[in-house]
Amino acid sequence: MAKILCVLYPDPVDGYPPTYARDSIPTLRGYPNGQTLPTPSGLDFVPGELVGCVSGELGLRKFLEAAGHTLVVTSDKEGPDSVFDRELRDADVVISQPFWPAYLTAERIASAPKLKLAITAGIGSDHVDLDAAIKAGITIAEETYSNSISVAEHAVMQILALVRNFLPSHEWVAGGGWNIADSASRAYDIEGMSVGVVAAGRIGQAVLRRLAPFDVALHYFDTHRLAPEIEDELHLTFHPDAASLARSVDVVSIHAPLHPKTYHLFDAEVIASMRRGSYIVNTARAEIVVRDAIVDALETGQLAGYAGDVWYPQPPAADHPWRTMPNNAMTPHVSGTSLSAQARYAAGVREILESYFAHKPIREEYLIVDGGSLAGAGASSYTTDGTISPGSSGR
Repeated sequence: MAKILCVLYPDPVDGYPPTYARDSIPTLRGYPNGQTLPTPSGLDFVPGELVGCVSGELGLRKFLEAAGHTLVVTSDKEGPDSVFDRELRDADVVISQPFWPAYLTAERIASAPKLKLAITAGIGSDHVDLDAAIKAGITIAEETYSNSISVAEHAVMQILALVRNFLPSHEWVAGGGWNIADSASRAYDIEGMSVGVVAAGRIGQAVLRRLAPFDVALHYFDTHRLAPEIEDELHLTFHPDAASLARSVDVVSIHAPLHPKTYHLFDAEVIASMRRGSYIVNTARAEIVVRDAIVDALETGQLAGYAGDVWYPQPPAADHPWRTMPNNAMTPHVSGTSLSAQARYAAGVREILESYFAHKPIREEYLIVDGGSLAGAGASSYTTDGTISPGSSGR
């Protein structure tokens, strides 16, 4: 029997379960590329319930304990005395989320001789040292596409919130005011603007498709150029690098993975080259931009707004400057963990576990590392030294 260690974010401050705003969520038939939804043998939760927090347990306890396995769930993941570190030593399986990642460093992998499978509940396994996992013979899997559209919708929402000056306008009425002039003085139409996407993988393409009806000029950069028919369909302008794109648009939406070539890609020099009053939305990884360069650009007016839901570190300190910098629309790392997304990635986690315990192959599209090498989605997204490869065609 196996020990499964699951690291999830904390429960709501008012307790679990919450009161839900809706009675159900829509039933999807499949993903946009034709990939089928997760197909576990069953579910022990109702889709639309909050299963991504500690008490939600991804709906796994009944399933695992009925088969004789042990499930340990915690949100305590930092430091050598954390529950995660103590329980990891004899764990067979680790489950984590990108929103509250349990970092599987080489040192932690070395401390866990029984560990055979690490699952990302969602997409994005850059919190795992893949090179160390390969050497240790650990399988890494994630639920490809489970929350890609969720992130794309969040990015489009934040673009519109910035350009239309939504949050300050709402704050005026919430505070008892009716300040139309103050609200309108920073509000624009996105119609006619140029919008650029950095990395046109699953999420980036979904953003482009959702913005096309707004009559904007669409630009993109990716190391893997899209097919000509997609460029023609969406009237896309391709750029050979991110700097060229940044100079050419009014809004930049970042969807690249974090790797050496994207680390601090948007620094003070690149931001200074952008049109005055541009906007940046970053739902990818915080370290793709330089923290203080963003703050400075907002304070000088070089940037008209910055939004996203990724921070470094996560969670950020109470005095992190992005909490209070002007003209921001930041959220906690929530874009990919809507209740709709949770239903899919929790089901996907169970499907992976069912395959693993039955000694059946895990779906190819879920695999990042398998059999001592990169596999599945990992083969097109990562390099063999554990770093993420340029571009995002596999994401």
